[in-house]
Amino acid sequence: MKTKSIYLKRTQLSKSLCKASGFTLLEMVIVLGIIAMIMGGAIYLMTGMQDSAKITQVESDQKTYMMALERYRTLAGQYPSEQQGLMALVDRPTTAPRPRKWSSMMERLKEDPWGNPYIYKFPGSKKKNQPEIISWGEDGLEGTVDDLSSQQ
Repeated sequence: MKTKSIYLKRTQLSKSLCKASGFTLLEMVIVLGIIAMIMGGAIYLMTGMQDSAKITQVESDQKTYMMALERYRTLAGQYPSEQQGLMALVDRPTTAPRPRKWSSMMERLKEDPWGNPYIYKFPGSKKKNQPEIISWGEDGLEGTVDDLSSQQ
């Protein structure tokens, strides 16, 4: 008889524990709301990182162009003219000043992360004896605050 009463108590106890261990609909809605707020904040923070990544990409591209221009100068004896531009790194220039020696430095010209071509200036605006590579930034307009120059 004692064993039967212990069995009944265990069964009643396990049934009451099962009922108490579930979540209510309100608790689930609150938890999902908190998760949504955290995800929204994370997405908001990532948009700022994307802009930072594009600026870093521009700086990397400018260094790549500057190294290729230095190799060009070593072979040709001078930097390409502004008229020849960065295209002189891809195709042999046919206009003056023609390079003494020439070798293709790049397969193709890259665009900046916003899809605009990089601008080549020689002489540069700050360092007159060096070329300058410019990205007009997100707005694609010259002379605005988001312009990125290799001579900044």
